[in-house]
Order: sequence, then structure tokens, then C-alpha cells
Amino acid sequence: MKYYLVVGEASGDLHASNLMRALKEEDTEAEFRFFGGDLMSAVGGTKVKHYNELAYMGFIPVLTHLPTIFRYMDLCERDILAWRPNVVILVDYPGFNLRIAAYLKKHSSVPVYYYISPKIWAWKEYRIKYIKRDVDELFSILPFEVDFYDKHQYPIHYVGNPCVDAVDEFKRCRAESFDSFIMHNGFSDKPIIALLPGSRRQEIRDNLPLMLEAASSFEEDYQLIVAGAPGIDESFYRDCTEGAASLRLVHCQTYGLLQQAAAALVTSGTATLETCLFRVPQAVCYYTPVGKVIAWLRRHILKVPYISLVNLIAGKEVVAELVADKMRVANIRSELKSILYDTTYRRTMLEEYDRIICLIGEPGASRRAARQMIACLKSNCP
Repeated sequence: MKYYLVVGEASGDLHASNLMRALKEEDTEAEFRFFGGDLMSAVGGTKVKHYNELAYMGFIPVLTHLPTIFRYMDLCERDILAWRPNVVILVDYPGFNLRIAAYLKKHSSVPVYYYISPKIWAWKEYRIKYIKRDVDELFSILPFEVDFYDKHQYPIHYVGNPCVDAVDEFKRCRAESFDSFIMHNGFSDKPIIALLPGSRRQEIRDNLPLMLEAASSFEEDYQLIVAGAPGIDESFYRDCTEGAASLRLVHCQTYGLLQQAAAALVTSGTATLETCLFRVPQAVCYYTPVGKVIAWLRRHILKVPYISLVNLIAGKEVVAELVADKMRVANIRSELKSILYDTTYRRTMLEEYDRIICLIGEPGASRRAARQMIACLKSNCP
């Protein structure tokens, strides 16, 4: 069968690539075409556009790049219709993908599957009517989403979380010792504080300087290492930090870095859950301009009390969320001190991590999703 996938960011590239591998195992004649990234390209198929050309976030960046976004949206729609796939699989990235789904529902009979649900339970709940209208099957990776969609009379498939697959595969096949990691990267033998400032340029520009300033207080005992995002050069990180002499950076080694880290500062998103799966105590850091305004909007617009996947799955605050007006150097420094030196605080966080890992379930999400997708396609065949 022919599968067309649409991805808009690094985490989607990772999860889509694992899904593609699983689809190939279940369907030996699988063909792929996609908007995606390097990990998907490594699996095989034809890449139409790299997600780096789509990854704009925030009101102003999106607004200023609207012509580009609409041009790529039009390209995607036309390319799907020309290729005539058996199914289109949309991966997260709702601002773009829900419009693709609406177009396809209106102009074609190609089934639309959504893998990694749009987070409408957090805000923009009204989008449920578009999902019910335009998405044929939805495959969820978060356990609490089942109840949310049941409330809206829209049955979904919970398949487990692909982060579990990715981390499990890394630990089994690509893990290395601390000594090996620091030796091949040229680092010292001090314990590591990992800095994960995001995968988009604006996120990195906003978060990394504050993270570095706060964490630098601990450099006597720890070394600070930044996880570089795919497709973003080291020069960009140095520009963001004004050429900080102590900047240490690894690219395409985020899991390797997390496996060796004693603590981490992480922007909100998939990375918070991955950090949990590696059992690394963390603080969630996310800077926004006009922080007090954003904090007010968060309290009055968001439908959920937390922004990190760790806390959302746990149903309570397991890791501190230093967001908007709370994202200050003093707050980051204080939280990092507790994570590193307060043994009771650290142990409690790790115990909660274990409970979250049990809630998510066993590895095999990509395989379960692939099997369910193929079963759905076969059952709907004329």
C-alpha cells in the first residue's frame, strides 16, 4: 500500500520514522511519500519537503511566514492528490494538518488517519468538530485522551507511547558507558547537567541563554551539555549565547546525553516524557515574552492545569514547570539545586517517574499502531 505522511517537527520525525519501520514489517509492499525529516528519509521513500521549512511557532513568526506556510500547504494538498495514496497519516502539528484533513475530506476519498492526537484537551477544544468531520481514525499515544474523546462520542485507538519504543530500542541497541560517551565527545569526567532548549530556533533563542545562566552556578561540580536539534548548526547556538566559552554541544545524541545526565533542564514537549523514561530528574523551562500576560492567559484559557506531559500523565505536579512569568534565572537555579542536592526531593521524583512509566504501558506502540492502521484499511476496502 501507499502511505503519505505529514510531519512538522523533530519529535514527529522520530515517531513517524518508527511507525514507517513498523508498517514495512507488516506490509512488505509499503511505499512512502512524506513531508518529514532525516529519520524518515533513512527508512525510505520520497521526501517532498523537510519539516525545518515548516517549523514556525508563536503568533508573530507564524504571521510573518503565512505566505510560505500556505504555499507549502497547497503543495502538500496537490502532491497527495497526484500521488493517490491508500491513506494519509497526519502526525501531530495540528495548525497545518487539520487543514490538510479538511481539504482531503472535501476533495478526495483518501482516508485520513491521525497519529499523535492534536492536544485539543489543553485548548481549542472546539477543534473536536473538525476531527470528527475530517479524520477517519485517530491513534492516541496518551492514556488520558481515551476518556476525553469518549466524552465527545468519538472512539479512538490508544496504542501506547512511541517514546517508550524509542527509548527501549536505544537502551537495548545503542547505549554506551559514561566513560565512552565523554571520551568520544571530548568532555570532562564531571557529572552532567543536560540542557534541552527545544527543537525550533525561536525556542532555543528564548530558552537557552536563561538555562545556561542559571546552570552555570553549578559548573564547579558539573559540566553543562546542550542537546543540539537536528538541522540547526552549532553557530546558531553560539550566536544565541553570545559565544559562551563553556558551551558544550552534542548533535543527534539526545538519548545518549540523557542516559548519562544527573539532571536536566527541558523545554515542554515530548522531551519532558523522554527525560522521565531515562529517569533523569528535571525542571521544565519555557520562556515567553510578556510572561505575566501569558501566565494570565494560561490560567484562563488552558483547559488543563499543567503543560508538561509528565505532569499531565501523572495527574499532579511531579516536575516543576517554570513557564512564562516563573521562567527566571533565580527560579531555575533554585529548582536545579533541589534536584541535584536534596536527596528526598530527587528520590520522590524518580518514584513518580516509575508510576508514570507503568501508566504509559509496555513498548510496542509503533507496531500496535501499524497493525491497527492496516486492519482499519483492510476492513474499509471496497
